[in-house]
Amino acid sequence: MIRSWLVCFFLTLTGSAMAEPTYSQLSFDDLNGWAADDHQAALDVFLNTCGDMRDPQWEVLCDFARTGPEPRGFFEKFFRPVLIEDGEPMLFTGFFEPELPGSRVRGDAYQHPIYAVPEDLVPGKPYFTRREIEEDRPLASKGLELAWLTDPVDLFFLQVQGSGRISLPDGTMMRVGYGGKNGRNYSSVGMALVDRGEFEPHQVSAAVIRNWVRKNRAEGRALLWENESYVFFREVSEVPAELGPLGAMNRSITPHRSIAVDPAFVTLGSPVWIEKEGAEPINRLMVAQDTGSAIKGAQRADIFFGTGDDAGRAAGRIKDGGRMVVLMPATMAHRLVVAQR
Repeated sequence: MIRSWLVCFFLTLTGSAMAEPTYSQLSFDDLNGWAADDHQAALDVFLNTCGDMRDPQWEVLCDFARTGPEPRGFFEKFFRPVLIEDGEPMLFTGFFEPELPGSRVRGDAYQHPIYAVPEDLVPGKPYFTRREIEEDRPLASKGLELAWLTDPVDLFFLQVQGSGRISLPDGTMMRVGYGGKNGRNYSSVGMALVDRGEFEPHQVSAAVIRNWVRKNRAEGRALLWENESYVFFREVSEVPAELGPLGAMNRSITPHRSIAVDPAFVTLGSPVWIEKEGAEPINRLMVAQDTGSAIKGAQRADIFFGTGDDAGRAAGRIKDGGRMVVLMPATMAHRLVVAQR
């Protein structure tokens, strides 16, 4: 999935460079609330993706996890908590899977296409900008339209989240997931509104941006065009409705147990202990199963809150500090800590 405009907005504000990472091995007693967590729930989520981890150490642990060990003992015996830091403060944000009205065919209010990946798109190379795609329509009539939405703002935020469910007129549901992007840099429309003096940084949220764009039609459309990044999708309706959307490991992610991380620092599939501060603190063992283009750094995480408007509102409230601690196989943790001495 690809999302977290809020993280990109925050990084734009700070503008600081990350230092070389450091690794500090902790004990499980150092993890606030560790004993009180539901370790079985975390183990179930770990099992959902550990089979796709190809390092031999992870493969052995995954095989043993499948035998049904006592969950807390499993983590404490075979893993070591490692705090990875790069000089930047922890930032937690939230993401969700939107549910939007749409149609597989164009007509009436359904005028804004969700495009599949174009055949001439080359990963990593600049393609048409957002404005060119929407204003000049170079992709029209090429059979790339997966569905049509009623609102260009819904399309924009669907691209920010990277996946979603489309409620079709006949009552059925269509699911779309991240397929690719146009090779253009992501820029924060929230930061653009701050620069214009429309809002103070602490006032900016997805809901605020959405309302401003809808209220200021022409200016709103131009604002969205300032973010040249454009996401293409693929249909993933084979994913059962009761499961979450597909993450970066091509497996369904789990509300309140899956997070997006920077894979340059955290191996996808790793258990990660989070200690989120703020109005609604969270101390919980989660699993790193997704990424985002704006999730950069050792202490960056996006928490998955689920599907629909309620999940969206909950995710939108999150912009908190704290820390996250990666659980690594014991020998791997020891090697990293010793190597930096």
